[in-house]
Order: sequence, then C-alpha cells, then structure tokens
Amino acid sequence: MRFVEINVFGVYIAPMALMLIAAWLILIPLRRVASRYGLLRHVWHPALVVFSVYMIVLSSIVLLVANRGR
Repeated sequence: MRFVEINVFGVYIAPMALMLIAAWLILIPLRRVASRYGLLRHVWHPALVVFSVYMIVLSSIVLLVANRGR
C-alpha cells in the first residue's frame, strides 16, 4: 500500500503522524492497566518498558495499515 498525505482542514498531514497519535492513544489504557496491577514495579526500567510497548503498538499499526491494501 502507498501511504498518502491526509488533508485536514487544508493542512496535509503525514499518515505516520496519525499512526503515532493512534499508538499513543492505545498506550494510555495499557499503561494504566500495568500500573494498576503493579506490573511496572517488577521491571528494571519502567520507562524503557513503556517505550518498548509503544514501539510494538506502533509497529503493529503500521503493519496493519500496510497490509490492508493487499
């Protein structure tokens, strides 16, 4: 699939920017669940784990969008 810019009120936005925001919005509830159950207390570097989960979510979104056109 070819990624094309999205026109939002006359401003062209890269599709990657929307995917970054979507991944961040998905990460917020995941981070709240992890902190509620104390999962982040059991890791060496909580910020690194949160960043890694963000990268996994973002990569999954990019792969899903790219494979949608197939």
